[in-house]
Amino acid sequence: MADDPWMLAGPNLRIPRAEVSFRATRAGGPGGQHVNTSSTRVELWWNLVDSAAPSAAQRTLLRERLARRLDSAGWLRLVEAGSRSQLRNREAVEERFLALLEAALKPRKARKPTRVPRSEKARRLEGKRLRSGIKRMRGKVAGDE
Repeated sequence: MADDPWMLAGPNLRIPRAEVSFRATRAGGPGGQHVNTSSTRVELWWNLVDSAAPSAAQRTLLRERLARRLDSAGWLRLVEAGSRSQLRNREAVEERFLALLEAALKPRKARKPTRVPRSEKARRLEGKRLRSGIKRMRGKVAGDE
């Protein structure tokens, strides 16, 4: 998988591995003294703005759908520290990256407008009528002063 110079994010997007950079840092959590000496946490960095991989339409869609994840310069950063192995963390973050891009490029399903059924409207109005009757009965009784 790492031998291939391309990363496939769905059928229409191929990202050159050279555009993606990884950085290993020390991870927190359990591991005893080992955790203080090994850099197993992996950060993935990819710049959407400078990337030549996505088309103009894909770039617009990615910028729109990943807006909350991109910084002001257009960098996407993903972090993985779930495993004690740097290799497994790198594979996991790469998998998440590709899944994220694929999900962002997936066309959204158009909403099919629906109506509230007549029986449901009738049931709601009947409930309101009964409730108003109960509340009306709580008032003062006429001629009982």
